Amino acid sequence: MQVKLAKQKRIVVAVLMAGALSAHASERITVPAGAFQMGCSVGDDLCERDEGPAGGISVQVPAFELDVREVTVAEYEACLARGDCERPKDHARNQYCNIGATSRLDHPANCVDWQQALDYCVAKGGRLPYEAEWEKAARAGSSSRYPWGQTLSCKQAIVDDGVTAGSVVGEPDGCGEDRTWPVASRAPNALGFYDMQGNAGEWMMNWYDRDGLQRYAGGDLKGLEQGRQRVVRGGSWDENVQNLRSSFRNVKPPVSGRAIYGSIGFRCAYDVK
Repeated sequence: MQVKLAKQKRIVVAVLMAGALSAHASERITVPAGAFQMGCSVGDDLCERDEGPAGGISVQVPAFELDVREVTVAEYEACLARGDCERPKDHARNQYCNIGATSRLDHPANCVDWQQALDYCVAKGGRLPYEAEWEKAARAGSSSRYPWGQTLSCKQAIVDDGVTAGSVVGEPDGCGEDRTWPVASRAPNALGFYDMQGNAGEWMMNWYDRDGLQRYAGGDLKGLEQGRQRVVRGGSWDENVQNLRSSFRNVKPPVSGRAIYGSIGFRCAYDVK
């Protein structure tokens, strides 16, 4: 009986912590159905082959819902307390991991493997975003490298911009703080989404396919059924500005193994019924 009561108490505390930090990722925005130009932005000379042709390629995306913010530490801790999530590598394991750091409850939940992120979203009745969904939401109607234009700095996103100094002397990562920041530390994009560029990179549902954009343009947003690496989008606090371009496609093995995925978090998507 004592064990049961202790577990219930942990659940209550975790839920209260999450509520005290606002709804965060429980807030969703519906992105209406429609086509957009996916891939290499207009005027972007940094595009790689897998970003498709200059100016992008038209991709039709059904309506979907997406979390306004990245999933926070407090929210993931609440999922752990309910028994619906698996504990990832945490702050005791590595300083760049946020789970278990009481001073980072409003930071993105990072150091999660792909399946751990998906399990969280499934427990909420959702899933991870498909790559085309994510880019449509991140672009927010824009056709430039970034949703606000062709350049980026720490004024718009949590990134290593190579210029901004902070409390960690000589370290530009995380706008000089050498870590993530609280979610929504910068202004949202035109659709109302926070941190689509920077702070934590975000796991996608998709396996990486070098020719994925052509597949998406043909109507198959789910893509390959098997692969070696999953897609990660948005760039992160310890990456340079080029990796935060709306079209940039990062990849990682779904299981971190000996690696530390301190740059990767996630947000959830939901089918519109």
